[in-house]
Amino acid sequence: MKLPLTLASLALFTLVSSSSFFSSGQQPLVDDGLSVPGDNPLEFCSDPTNFILTIDNVDLDPNPPEKGKPLHIKAEGNFTETVENDAYINLSVKYGLITLVNTKADLCEQMKEVDETCPLEGPKAFVKEVTLPKEIPPGTYTVLADVYTRDDRKVTCLKAMVHF
Repeated sequence: MKLPLTLASLALFTLVSSSSFFSSGQQPLVDDGLSVPGDNPLEFCSDPTNFILTIDNVDLDPNPPEKGKPLHIKAEGNFTETVENDAYINLSVKYGLITLVNTKADLCEQMKEVDETCPLEGPKAFVKEVTLPKEIPPGTYTVLADVYTRDDRKVTCLKAMVHF
Protein backbone atom coordinates (compact mmCIF):
# COMPACT_ATOMS: atom_id res chain seq x y z
CA MET A 1 0.00 0.00 0.00
CA LYS A 2 2.85 2.43 0.79
CA LEU A 3 4.44 2.04 -2.66
CA PRO A 4 1.35 3.08 -4.66
CA LEU A 5 0.70 6.01 -2.28
CA THR A 6 4.27 7.21 -2.64
CA LEU A 7 3.90 7.08 -6.36
CA ALA A 8 0.70 9.04 -6.18
CA SER A 9 2.53 11.84 -4.43
CA LEU A 10 5.06 11.95 -7.19
CA ALA A 11 2.26 11.88 -9.65
CA LEU A 12 1.45 15.38 -8.50
CA PHE A 13 4.50 16.58 -10.25
CA THR A 14 4.77 13.39 -12.07
CA LEU A 15 3.66 11.73 -9.22
CA VAL A 16 6.73 9.62 -7.88
CA SER A 17 5.79 7.62 -10.38
CA SER A 18 2.29 7.00 -9.29
CA SER A 19 3.80 6.25 -10.27
CA SER A 20 5.42 3.02 -9.64
CA PHE A 21 4.07 0.56 -12.10
CA PHE A 22 6.16 1.22 -15.21
CA SER A 23 8.12 -1.24 -17.33
CA SER A 24 10.24 -1.92 -20.35
CA GLY A 25 7.26 -3.38 -22.23
CA GLN A 26 5.45 -0.09 -22.10
CA GLN A 27 3.95 1.31 -25.28
CA PRO A 28 3.95 5.06 -25.94
CA LEU A 29 0.65 6.82 -25.38
CA VAL A 30 -1.08 8.46 -28.34
CA ASP A 31 -0.65 12.24 -28.09
CA ASP A 32 -4.15 13.65 -27.87
CA GLY A 33 -3.02 16.88 -26.24
CA LEU A 34 -3.26 15.42 -22.74
CA SER A 35 0.31 14.14 -22.43
CA VAL A 36 2.24 15.48 -19.44
CA PRO A 37 5.27 17.43 -20.75
CA GLY A 38 8.62 15.65 -20.55
CA ASP A 39 9.98 12.14 -20.96
CA ASN A 40 7.29 10.09 -19.16
CA PRO A 41 4.21 7.92 -19.76
CA LEU A 42 1.78 10.21 -17.88
CA GLU A 43 -1.36 11.84 -19.23
CA PHE A 44 -3.77 14.31 -17.73
CA CYS A 45 -7.23 12.83 -17.14
CA SER A 46 -8.81 15.88 -18.78
CA ASP A 47 -7.86 19.35 -20.03
CA PRO A 48 -5.52 20.72 -17.31
CA THR A 49 -6.25 24.39 -18.09
CA ASN A 50 -8.17 24.95 -14.85
CA PHE A 51 -6.10 22.67 -12.59
CA ILE A 52 -4.44 24.35 -9.60
CA LEU A 53 -1.16 22.56 -10.34
CA THR A 54 0.44 23.44 -13.66
CA ILE A 55 2.94 20.68 -14.49
CA ASP A 56 5.80 22.10 -16.52
CA ASN A 57 7.88 18.96 -16.94
CA VAL A 58 8.33 15.41 -15.67
CA ASP A 59 11.31 13.30 -16.71
CA LEU A 60 11.83 9.65 -15.84
CA ASP A 61 15.17 7.93 -16.28
CA PRO A 62 15.03 5.33 -17.60
CA ASN A 63 11.87 5.77 -19.61
CA PRO A 64 10.31 3.35 -19.79
CA PRO A 65 11.19 2.36 -16.23
CA GLU A 66 12.51 -1.12 -15.56
CA LYS A 67 11.42 -3.34 -12.69
CA GLY A 68 14.11 -4.05 -10.12
CA LYS A 69 16.10 -0.95 -11.10
CA PRO A 70 16.35 2.63 -9.80
CA LEU A 71 13.93 5.11 -11.35
CA HIS A 72 15.09 8.74 -11.29
CA ILE A 73 12.26 11.26 -11.32
CA LYS A 74 12.68 14.96 -11.98
CA ALA A 75 9.58 17.14 -11.91
CA GLU A 76 8.72 20.84 -12.07
CA GLY A 77 5.41 22.59 -11.66
CA ASN A 78 3.57 25.58 -10.24
CA PHE A 79 0.71 25.78 -7.78
CA THR A 80 -1.40 28.70 -9.00
CA GLU A 81 -3.32 28.72 -5.69
CA THR A 82 -2.35 27.68 -2.17
CA VAL A 83 -3.13 24.04 -1.37
CA GLU A 84 -3.54 23.59 2.38
CA ASN A 85 -3.87 20.71 4.83
CA ASP A 86 -6.72 18.25 4.27
CA ALA A 87 -6.15 18.16 0.51
CA TYR A 88 -6.45 14.58 -0.72
CA ILE A 89 -5.62 12.07 -3.44
CA ASN A 90 -8.08 9.53 -4.79
CA LEU A 91 -5.76 6.78 -5.95
CA SER A 92 -6.70 3.77 -8.02
CA VAL A 93 -4.35 1.05 -9.25
CA LYS A 94 -5.69 -1.75 -11.43
CA TYR A 95 -4.01 -4.87 -12.73
CA GLY A 96 -6.00 -5.65 -15.85
CA LEU A 97 -9.59 -5.59 -14.62
CA ILE A 98 -8.65 -6.28 -10.99
CA THR A 99 -8.52 -3.31 -8.60
CA LEU A 100 -5.39 -3.57 -6.44
CA VAL A 101 -5.69 -0.20 -4.68
CA ASN A 102 -8.66 2.14 -4.37
CA THR A 103 -8.00 4.60 -1.59
CA LYS A 104 -8.22 8.20 -0.43
CA ALA A 105 -4.93 9.52 0.97
CA ASP A 106 -3.88 12.74 2.66
CA LEU A 107 -1.95 14.78 0.08
CA CYS A 108 0.16 16.63 2.65
CA GLU A 109 1.26 13.36 4.28
CA GLN A 110 2.24 11.96 0.89
CA MET A 111 4.19 15.10 -0.06
CA LYS A 112 6.61 14.35 2.79
CA GLU A 113 7.94 11.56 0.54
CA VAL A 114 9.39 14.27 -1.71
CA ASP A 115 10.48 16.53 1.18
CA GLU A 116 7.59 18.98 0.76
CA THR A 117 5.12 20.22 3.36
CA CYS A 118 1.79 21.98 3.17
CA PRO A 119 0.81 24.59 2.34
CA LEU A 120 1.87 24.00 -1.26
CA GLU A 121 2.17 27.17 -3.32
CA GLY A 122 4.12 28.69 -6.16
CA PRO A 123 6.85 26.99 -8.18
CA LYS A 124 8.05 23.57 -7.02
CA ALA A 125 10.72 21.21 -8.30
CA PHE A 126 11.96 17.90 -7.01
CA VAL A 127 14.27 15.05 -7.81
CA LYS A 128 13.53 11.61 -6.38
CA GLU A 129 14.85 8.11 -6.85
CA VAL A 130 12.82 4.98 -6.21
CA THR A 131 13.62 1.36 -6.94
CA LEU A 132 10.84 -0.58 -8.59
CA PRO A 133 10.38 -4.08 -7.21
CA LYS A 134 11.62 -7.00 -9.32
CA GLU A 135 8.50 -8.95 -8.39
CA ILE A 136 6.00 -6.89 -10.40
CA PRO A 137 3.86 -9.49 -12.22
CA PRO A 138 3.64 -9.16 -16.00
CA GLY A 139 0.48 -7.53 -17.28
CA THR A 140 -1.25 -4.20 -17.83
CA TYR A 141 -1.46 -1.73 -14.95
CA THR A 142 -3.65 1.37 -14.88
CA VAL A 143 -2.87 4.09 -12.35
CA LEU A 144 -5.16 7.05 -11.68
CA ALA A 145 -4.34 9.83 -9.21
CA ASP A 146 -7.10 12.43 -8.83
CA VAL A 147 -6.06 15.27 -6.49
CA TYR A 148 -8.33 17.78 -4.72
CA THR A 149 -8.14 20.62 -2.22
CA ARG A 150 -9.95 20.27 1.08
CA ASP A 151 -12.94 22.07 -0.47
CA ASP A 152 -12.98 19.70 -3.45
CA ARG A 153 -11.36 21.91 -6.09
CA LYS A 154 -9.26 20.00 -8.66
CA VAL A 155 -5.49 20.25 -8.12
CA THR A 156 -4.60 17.80 -10.89
CA CYS A 157 -5.56 14.43 -12.30
CA LEU A 158 -2.98 12.07 -13.79
CA LYS A 159 -3.21 8.63 -15.34
CA ALA A 160 -0.88 6.10 -16.84
CA MET A 161 -1.32 2.71 -18.45
CA VAL A 162 1.79 0.59 -18.40
CA HIS A 163 2.69 -2.92 -19.42
CA PHE A 164 5.17 -5.29 -17.78
